[in-house]
Amino acid sequence: MNICDTSFNALFFARKRCVPERLRSFGFRVDGSGHKYAVPILEGHFLLSVAIDAGGAVATNLVDTDTGEEYVLHQTAGAHGAFVGRVREEVGAVLKAVADACFVPFVFQSSEAQQVLRYARDMWQDEPEFLWPKFPNNAVLRRKDSKKWYAVLLVLAKYKLGADSDTIVDILDLRGRADDIAALMGRPAYFPGWHMNKKHWYTVCLDGSVPMDAILHHLEESRGLAGV
Repeated sequence: MNICDTSFNALFFARKRCVPERLRSFGFRVDGSGHKYAVPILEGHFLLSVAIDAGGAVATNLVDTDTGEEYVLHQTAGAHGAFVGRVREEVGAVLKAVADACFVPFVFQSSEAQQVLRYARDMWQDEPEFLWPKFPNNAVLRRKDSKKWYAVLLVLAKYKLGADSDTIVDILDLRGRADDIAALMGRPAYFPGWHMNKKHWYTVCLDGSVPMDAILHHLEESRGLAGV
C-alpha cells in the first residue's frame, strides 16, 4: 500500500479529515479496523484499492490484473507518456471522488487554531468562511451584524513572516488599535498583519509561542473592533 503522504495522493487528501459515517454509502466495506474500497479502472486492466484506517489515513494500491503486479509509475513525478497520464487521470478521478464524498476540510491543524474556531462557534455561532477557491488554506471569521471580518486564518511557511524557519504553521490575522499593535511587535510570535493593512491588523503565529488565553483575549478584542 502507498500511504497518502506521497505527493500524488496528497493532492486529494492533504489537510482533510475523514467522516467514517460516509464511507459505507460510498461503497467502502469494513476491513479489520478500517475500511476498504476496490474498483477496476482502464477497462478492467487495473484494480485500484483504497484503504482508510481507523485514524483516517489513506493508502492506495494499484494492481495490473494481467500480471498481478503492483503498478507505481503514476506516483513517480518523472514518469511521462500517454499511458502513464491516462493511469494518473483515472486513479485521480477515483481519489477525488472519495475525497469529495467522504472527507471534509481540515485545513487548520494546530490545537490553537482548533480552539479559536471552537471558541468562535461556541461564543458567537461564527463559522469559518473559505472565500477563495484558489487559496483553500485561507478562511475568515466575520460578525453577523456588521459583516466585517475580525479574524483571518491562514497556513504558510514561517519564513514568509520574516522568521528564520521554513516550518509550515497556522497563523491568525487580527484587528488591533495602532498603539497596541506597535507594542505587540516586540514580542515573539507577533508579526505585522499578513496581507492586511498593517496599521490596523497584526498576525499571531499559532505554534504554541503565545498562551491560549492571550490568543482568545486578542480574538475578543478584534471582534469588538469589527463591530464599530
